[in-house]
Parts: sequence; structure tokens; C-alpha cells
Amino acid sequence: MWNSMVWFEATGSARNGRSLKRQVQAFILVFLAQIIHGQIRYSIPEEMRKGSFVGNVAEDLGINAKRMKSGGARIVSGDSSEYIRLDVDKGTLVVGERIDREQLCGQTSPCSLSFEMIMMNPMQLLSIVVEILDVNDNAPFFTEKEIKIEISESTLPGTRILQESATDPDVGINTLQGYTLYPTDHFSIKIQTGPDGSKYVEMYLYAPLDREKRDNLVLTLTAVDGGEPQRSGALQIHITVLDANDNGPIFMHPIFKASVTENAATGTVVTTVSATDADEGPYGHVTYHFARVPPDVAELFSLDENTGKITVTGQIDYEKNKQYELGLQAKDQGGQMDSTKVIIDVIDVNDNVPLITLTSFSSPISEDSISGTTVAIINVKDIDSGKNGKVECSINTKIPFAIQSSLKSYYTLVTDGVLDRERNAEYNITFTAVDEGTQPLSASKTITLRISDVNDNAPVFEQSLYSATVMENNVPAVSVFSVKAHDSDWGQNARMSYVLIDSQFNGNPISSYISVNAETGAIQAVRSFDYEQTKSFEIYIKAQDGGSPPLSSNATVKISIQDQNDNTPQVLYPVQTSSSLVAEMVPRSADVGYLVTKVVAVDVDSGQNALLSYKLQKATDRALFEVGLQNGEIRNIRQVTDKDAVKQRLTVVVED
Repeated sequence: MWNSMVWFEATGSARNGRSLKRQVQAFILVFLAQIIHGQIRYSIPEEMRKGSFVGNVAEDLGINAKRMKSGGARIVSGDSSEYIRLDVDKGTLVVGERIDREQLCGQTSPCSLSFEMIMMNPMQLLSIVVEILDVNDNAPFFTEKEIKIEISESTLPGTRILQESATDPDVGINTLQGYTLYPTDHFSIKIQTGPDGSKYVEMYLYAPLDREKRDNLVLTLTAVDGGEPQRSGALQIHITVLDANDNGPIFMHPIFKASVTENAATGTVVTTVSATDADEGPYGHVTYHFARVPPDVAELFSLDENTGKITVTGQIDYEKNKQYELGLQAKDQGGQMDSTKVIIDVIDVNDNVPLITLTSFSSPISEDSISGTTVAIINVKDIDSGKNGKVECSINTKIPFAIQSSLKSYYTLVTDGVLDRERNAEYNITFTAVDEGTQPLSASKTITLRISDVNDNAPVFEQSLYSATVMENNVPAVSVFSVKAHDSDWGQNARMSYVLIDSQFNGNPISSYISVNAETGAIQAVRSFDYEQTKSFEIYIKAQDGGSPPLSSNATVKISIQDQNDNTPQVLYPVQTSSSLVAEMVPRSADVGYLVTKVVAVDVDSGQNALLSYKLQKATDRALFEVGLQNGEIRNIRQVTDKDAVKQRLTVVVED
């Protein structure tokens, strides 16, 4: 395996006229399995028109645009499918839909879209990050356009009257930068910075009020950002001056901090705020109230106006909101009040199982794939945070596959051993993702991977040596025998054909004696055989599969010719002609059993067909001579007398 890293940095101009700085980072890892991982990064401003140019992927990675098209380049995952589109013909990324940075990321900075692009043959996986730059397209705004406050005329200068904050969805210099107040003849403001870096304003009374001179005042609090052009939002404050109430409520802290676990049960106490009032009686009785809490947040929390206890009333989800900010007021019965802010941090609970997504999958794969060949790419995510969102992925054991971590949240399934389709034609591979929560959650996904055949097995005959017989005088084309071979491969690689191997017998091609059916292996006689000329011969048959290149094996078939009784016995002695008889002399004094003569015959057939028997068919005196059944010897069976005829005529028949 070898690595290479290429870093690009270029400055160009976006098509909408704005200055665009583009950074490209490409990390290319080339594995033995021919899979390439890379990463590219671009930056574009939000609110670009649909179709606007984002970046030239082909150019930045040195890839021919035609390669992207032939490789089926496509965006396979991520959060950008609707916002960023791939133009495969040009090898560029363009804006697919209007991009609102604030809608995508809120206050999170930097804001980026992450997705992956995949190409095949060879498989390439590219991680692409498009950073969305903020445009000052949002003005600061207050939760309400106007508020009403009641203040006692006896309120002392320096008393904090109001704590307020505006919201600006933009970030950086484009977000909220400060506040102004008008008029300022009785009130002043101080700009404060909260723990999270946000700016809020506190309004103080700095000149005494006199209800009898003026019982109502209208102030305008303006929030401004730092963008260009500068944007602002205003809050009108209507103040009613009340009769004297010497002391007002005072919160123990200007800001309260608390935390609550997500999915906390309804009624769970989050925190208790407390304010004191030095007065006695009704003017010293303090009640607590929410101030400018958004409706969706008001559904999640309740405030006991008498105790200051804040409890959970709705479903809190860390993945939706990690922090809540509540504005509170403490009021006495005389109209004086103090303000504070409660910041509630949501603690993540491991309540989300990992999500496994199959990004790319190649099935079937060849059984001769080398170790390390990429089979599939999966994406594993867990929207929890910290260890609850940290995931480890594994696969089932005792299979010739392994899982490797590639890009962040991505795993590559590769071969890790020898594949043999004849032993396992398919594998059920189960991915299991487990997070690292205290009580871990897990998810699994099973894929079925088929193994395609390679012609790695030669045909095998049932026997290496066969014996067959055929009766002589057979009819040409008669079936003699059939051979059979098996191939453990599949499909075309297992398709069998049989071939008679060229050889010679008695100076003639073997094909003039025997033929073999190419599909069935059936052996047929080409001619009629004569046992007396040919008793046996051998042929050689090759079984060949349909692979490329083809594999084959050979077998030998010994063919024996069976004899038929197709030849009559031939008398060798005595030699006869058609016109004369053979004469033998017997002395009258011959004893019983005297050998007169012997008939000798042969039969060119074999076996039983060649066994001869001799019989006396005709005789002048059957009581005088006999013929040996097996040996053809003619002997007298009694003494010759004077009464016997001088000439005795014998006819002997030889049978097989």
C-alpha cells in the first residue's frame, strides 16, 4: 500500500460577484484493493443562486471529467443532497437549492455541509466538505416588539430595571454587537457578555422618577450587528411609574445556571431561583414570572410563581436543543422588580441507537478476488454526543472478510482470505455497531454477498479407466457405452463437452471405429466389428469445460469385442473332396477299442462357440463302431467277424 497527499489552495471569484476563497484538501489513499479515499474542502457564501458554481472536483483532483461519468460518480450520503448537486458531465459541484446558513447550522460556526462522492471501477470514495460563509442577511430581533414595566417612583437610582437580550441568527461580525437606548434622561444601559459569549443588556435607573410629573415613559432599546450594511432591531419599553415602594426584589444571582438530562420525566425539578425584598407585608412578598420566553420553550418548563421552582413539563431532547435560556422577573406587590436569566444545559443521554447505512455494495464478487478487495462501504452514525455518540463497528467472525475504518464514520468491508465458491456460494455478513455509552446501544445490518464462479476446477471422470463390451457383427451406430464427468464449477464453467482424442488402431484413425457424443459422453460404434479380426482396443476421451481458458481431464475406455457363433467347424482330417470318400483299413483281428482313425476339426470362433463335438450320423453297422464325442476318435466296439460286411460306410458330423 502507498500513500500520497496533495494540498491545493486557490483564490477565485464566485459567479455571483462575491469574493470567494476556495481551499482544497485532497488526501488520496491507494489500497491494494484499488479503493481510493480522499477529502476536498470548499467555501461558498450562503444565499447563492440555484446552479451557482461551487467547485471543480475533477480539476482539483486531477481526474478527467469523462472518468467521473464512466465511473458513475454520484453523491451517496451526507446532509447535502438537496443543497449541493453534482454535474457529472462537467465534473463540478453546483448549488442545488437555496442555502440558508442560519437554518442549517443556527449559531454553530463554522457551518459546513459534509457528504461523500463515490466512483466505481476502481472504487473511489471522496469526502467533500462545503463551508457555508455567513452573509449579513438577518437583523437582530427581540422576542417581543414591546414590553410593559411598572416602576415605583421611589426606586433608587442605580436599580437594575431590566435584563434583556436580542437574537441574531448570523455569526461572527454579522451577529449582534451592541445595544443603544433612547431617550436616556432617566435610564442607562450596560452591555454584558454571557458565559456563552452572547451579549445582553441591563437597564438601570440613574435619575429619580416623579409619578406626579410624568407617570408614563416610552423608551426604545435598539440592538445592532456589525455587518455591512448594518442591521438593527428595536424593542419599545413602556414604563408606568407607580407610587412609592421603598425596596424592590433582588435576585441572589444575575444569572442562574442549571442542568437537566434529556428525556427527564415531567415534574423533574431543574432548579429554584430566589430573590429577596427588604420590605414587609405585601411590598415584601415576591412572586416569580417568565419574561419573554418563546412559546416552544414555555411548553417545556413551568415556573412556580411563589417558590421560584422550575420544573420539566415537556419532552427535552438534547439532539434538538443543547441549551435553553429563560428570562425571569421577581416582582413585589408594590410594582418593583428585578430581572435575571436562567441558563439550562441539557445533558445528553444515550437514547439513540447507531444508524448503519450501506453506501456502496458490490455483489457478486469473483472467487479469485485477492485479499483486500473492497466489497462494500458503510456509514455509521450516532446522533448522541460524547461517548454516547462514539461508535465501533464489527462483523461476524469466521468468515474471510474484515472491516476497516476509512474516513470518519465510514467503514470498508474487504476480503480477508481465500474465497471458494464451491465451498461457500454466498455469505450473510452482519455489521454490528455499538456505541460507548454507559449502557451501550447497538444496531445491526445484514447483507447477503454472492460469490461468482471462476473456472478453477477441471472436470473429473467417475473413473479413470472404463471397460466396455460390444457384440461382433453389431449394427453401425449401436450404443457401446457412456462416460460421465463432473465439474464443481458453475454455469458456463461447468458446461461439459466430450471429445474423442485422436489415435491410431491397425493403421486407421480411431474415429473410423468409434464416435463420442459431445454433450452426453455416449460412445457409439462407427462400423461392424469382427471378433476374429479385432478382439479389443482402447480409446481416450477428453472431458472439457466451457470456461476461459477451458480445463479438461482424460479417461481411458477399453472396448472388448464379444464373439458370436458365426463360423462353422472345419474338418482338417481326413481331407475330403466332393467326389471321393476316405478309406481306412481295419484288420479283422483288431481288438475291441482299436483306433481306426481320428476326425480332426477346428472352429475359428472362441469360447463355447469353439467347443466341438463329434457324432456318428450314419453307419453300415452301428453296433461295430463308435466316435469319441470330444476327440473324434473312431474305434470298434466289438470284435470284427466274418459275417460283417467288408466295407463299412461311416458318416461323422462335427458340431460346435
